[in-house]
Amino acid sequence: MIRLTKYLKPYLVMILLTVVLLFAQANFDLALPDYLSRIVNVGIQQGGVEDATPAAIRVRQLERALLFLSPTDQAAVRDAYTLVTPDDPEAESLARDYPRLAEEPIYVRREIDAEELERLNVVLGRALLLVTVIEQITADPARAAEMGIRPGQDLGIDPESIPPGTDIFAVLAQQDSAQLEQMMEGIEEQFGVLDDQAIVQAAVGVVRAEYEALGVNMGAVQSRYIINVGAVMLLLTVGAGICTIAVGYLASRTGAGAARDIRGDLFRKVQSFSNAEFDTFSTASLITRSTNDVTQVQMVTVVAMRLVFYAPLLGIGGVIRAVGKGGSMWWIIAVAVVMLLILVATVMSVALPKFKIMQTLIDRLNLVSRESLSGMMVIRAFNRQSFEEARFDVANQDLMLNSRYLNRLMVVMMPVMMLIMNGLMIAIIWAGAQQIAALTMQVGDMMAFLQYAMQIVMSFLMLTMLFIFVPRAAVSGDRIAEVLETEPTIRDADQVRDFPATTRGRVEFRNVSFRYPDASDNVLCDITFTAEPGQTTAIIGSTGCGKSTLINLIPRFYDVTEGEILVDGTDIREVGQQALRDRIGYIPQKGTLFSGTIESNLRYADEAASEQELREAVEIAQASEFVFAAPEGLSTEISQGGTNVSGGQRQRLSIARALVKKAPIYIFDDSFSALDFRTDAALRAALADKTGGSTVLIVSQRVSTITHADQIIVLNEGELVGKGTHAELLDSCETYREIALSQLSLEELA
Repeated sequence: MIRLTKYLKPYLVMILLTVVLLFAQANFDLALPDYLSRIVNVGIQQGGVEDATPAAIRVRQLERALLFLSPTDQAAVRDAYTLVTPDDPEAESLARDYPRLAEEPIYVRREIDAEELERLNVVLGRALLLVTVIEQITADPARAAEMGIRPGQDLGIDPESIPPGTDIFAVLAQQDSAQLEQMMEGIEEQFGVLDDQAIVQAAVGVVRAEYEALGVNMGAVQSRYIINVGAVMLLLTVGAGICTIAVGYLASRTGAGAARDIRGDLFRKVQSFSNAEFDTFSTASLITRSTNDVTQVQMVTVVAMRLVFYAPLLGIGGVIRAVGKGGSMWWIIAVAVVMLLILVATVMSVALPKFKIMQTLIDRLNLVSRESLSGMMVIRAFNRQSFEEARFDVANQDLMLNSRYLNRLMVVMMPVMMLIMNGLMIAIIWAGAQQIAALTMQVGDMMAFLQYAMQIVMSFLMLTMLFIFVPRAAVSGDRIAEVLETEPTIRDADQVRDFPATTRGRVEFRNVSFRYPDASDNVLCDITFTAEPGQTTAIIGSTGCGKSTLINLIPRFYDVTEGEILVDGTDIREVGQQALRDRIGYIPQKGTLFSGTIESNLRYADEAASEQELREAVEIAQASEFVFAAPEGLSTEISQGGTNVSGGQRQRLSIARALVKKAPIYIFDDSFSALDFRTDAALRAALADKTGGSTVLIVSQRVSTITHADQIIVLNEGELVGKGTHAELLDSCETYREIALSQLSLEELA
């Protein structure tokens, strides 16, 4: 898979943009639980009041609170507030928010930075709580016993000893600092177990009461806070949705583009293969690699772009924020993460070998299917349907068993993950409830922690999905890379030569020997002959003697093992393959047609050919009787592989296609085998006129087809055993005489 990363380079900008969008999406998603926490903690529990440092406070209440602050804190609090009287210019606008201002002066908080506000929340919040406690004890002395406060000892003064109507805070203001400090310590012992957050939360209730005393509509404050926070959450959700859509679009573009490039390179690489490479990679395997394997790579590219960056961002961000919301519960998430890691590692170690086997089994299934479909007529002719069905069932069953094993593995993994997730939720709720009861955590914080924990687990689930795709895609990527990294055995020389300016088409074999790759014996041994322009050179011999192999060396479908082949005096290994094949009109033993029309198949040889040239080629190939008999003529549709025409018609159209090329060299590889004798004779006569100046090489099993050849090459077990005309070989070559007598009578030979 790593070997294919070069195909992502053209899409680097898209990938970087995807990372940026995923970073934004992760931050949007991670911010949502925090805002939910604010709605619960502040909007619902605290009535929309965020700070223990009130935005406005009565003069009397602030002066009372200052009694319990150190001189430094008193100065900081006074600097944070401005005294506004009913006569001040800004009083009219402020009175709409704080109606009490119309009757008496109030303190209004200035704009202060967040850090100072956080510090004052604790300092002033504690002081306001002390003021409230003293007010409650003064109003109802029985409350002191409920709170566990001993007024005479803890306050340094007994409220019951103060004359009715006397302000206790005025009395406290006359106390020295040591007495006030003693009183503060006595009261703080009752809520000293509270941390700063709990103190602020408790003080918010005092601030709400102060706002009500100022005439503030607390219902409107609460609604406004919830609506504002909810609007922010909605914007974050919309932003995350936009990022998700954009990431999906970019990932799809990148995956599809990379897959297109890989398929294109695969196709071009396969086109450059010689027959030796096709012997290594079966057709079924190459089709699987170009389709199924590329699809796997495309799929994992899309999934990776969407998850490989997002999941870690979500997981790491979730851990950081979760610890901030409930640091004492981090161990719950740690246990869940360790369990998930063990599960994923176990599953992947078992699944990876099965994924490798799966691709091989798909190759096998494609091979069996292709053979059965292409050989259907033979299967039916020999009544072997049941045998082929059994063969297909074996390949299908093997693939099914492997796939079922993998599916069971993945099916088991998901419930286990859900079990871990649900167990995590229960553990968080249980531990969070304990902390809420101990006033060390708020309900909203527990809910946020729970959501962050789910996001962390979801990030692992996403990575698990990636781990499911990656092993199979890794196998597919390696299979694709095997093809792309295979160097063709037939390559152009570093310094390519050109053919002579005047091309005649003279073909010369000089001491040519050939053996197939990895074979121990030669198929052809020391072959030497020359095929002259304007002449027909025929090649004949027993089955398997190397006739087709011999002529396949001319267009360099294989390269000679020893010796050399020259065209117009130039070694064909020293010129470009394209230049060489431009000079050859090749008609294979099995006529191959492509889906389209007769005209499109003929133009395969020369797109610029005129209609007159096409018609002439059809007539020479003896195909006009069926081509122009149809109403569509040259526009007659040809199905894939030419299955809607007969074998003889395919051969004649293949010959016509080669004639359109007007090449100096024509190679007929047993191209007349499907023709009747009359058509064979008419075609050869027409060819003699059409190809009079070209070099013609004919491979044939029929002696009658080659009797008029200028030169006949006789092969036997890969060796040249005869060379000459028909009459000469009858006298001098025993092998040729045996072949001729087996096909023709003495009268016909004479």
